[in-house]
Amino acid sequence: MNEQQIYLDNAATSYPKPDTVYTAINEYNRHCGAPVGRGTYRKSVEVQSDVDQCRKLAAEVLGASRPEEVSFTFNGTDSLNTVIHGLLRPGDHVITSDVEHNSVLRPLQTLKQRWGLEVTHIPANAESVVDPLAFKQALRKNTRLIILNHASNVTGSIQPIDEVGEIAREAGVLFLVDAAQSVGHLPLNVSAQPIDFLACPGHKGLLGPLGTGLVYIRSDLAEQVESLKQGGTGTSSEEETQPLTQPDKYEAGNHNTPGLVGLKAALEYLQDRGLEDIRRHEQELTGCLLEGFRSLSGFEVPGPQEVADRVGVVSLINQAVEPQVLASILDENFGIQVRAGLHCAPRIHNSIRSAEWGGTIRFSPGPFTTLSQIETTLSAMQELAVSFSV
Repeated sequence: MNEQQIYLDNAATSYPKPDTVYTAINEYNRHCGAPVGRGTYRKSVEVQSDVDQCRKLAAEVLGASRPEEVSFTFNGTDSLNTVIHGLLRPGDHVITSDVEHNSVLRPLQTLKQRWGLEVTHIPANAESVVDPLAFKQALRKNTRLIILNHASNVTGSIQPIDEVGEIAREAGVLFLVDAAQSVGHLPLNVSAQPIDFLACPGHKGLLGPLGTGLVYIRSDLAEQVESLKQGGTGTSSEEETQPLTQPDKYEAGNHNTPGLVGLKAALEYLQDRGLEDIRRHEQELTGCLLEGFRSLSGFEVPGPQEVADRVGVVSLINQAVEPQVLASILDENFGIQVRAGLHCAPRIHNSIRSAEWGGTIRFSPGPFTTLSQIETTLSAMQELAVSFSV
């Protein structure tokens, strides 16, 4: 058992977090503990202020025109379900892609089985990138929504969301972006870009704790998106119906306040460090992985070959050894933690021809990954490649 730890599973959840995130959560749990929006005593007012500030920072990261357009959820899946289940009705048609995560595929399949939702899946090319024209050609009179993953969690491929969004807007179709792998890594501005809805977790690129998420719903569209949950909000308590105003409409019940306090600290860290610095750092590490992996005998690197065309997610395909076996060897012998399998995105593996081999082994560095750790990883993979070829 190797005692070093090299964490390369940031596409699943970022680790480590900024120290300020740990401090903020600990301080809240030990010295506050008050819920959000449920009291007028000092500590409750203070934590309400923290959550309000968290919402404001999140709106700035996303480019939302009003903080109220950002509602807190419990993860990216929760955010996607909020829009998909809240918006779609019998008779609707949805266009999505083969790049999507199960957090999109499964809600759509559920509605398809429940009441006959019509769904079209746009294929991806050899580099796992979709063609915007295919979305235009798939439009129907009853197309209500287009859903597209901004960046693949398998290959890191960046999708043409602006081009697809413009096609949707011209056709009067709504557009939902899954930004699970892009927020905190790539610049986003939902007010300037043709984006109607955006869903993302707080625990990946935003560097917050697990159990946090964000959903952006453009204010003039909130009337069309029903609330999936109803309950206490700390506002309009005299009414037995759910408030219709954002964000209360989508935030029934107590918040994950420790998580949101931690998310606020994470967003402040991102603001101080700057997205440009993080993107530059991750591109350097990703470039090193791509260059090193291309020389490995018996391995294939799917997805875009240029760093500029992907986020910090690099997968490998090996036709001789199952990805789970490779991941276990890296963990046990080298202390390198990676993800193996289908990564909850089954359809893309048909595009990159990895399904029959059990998926891929995935390396995803983050803001705190070092160049030395990447060099150690490449050395370990070179050693494995040699041993497998003997």
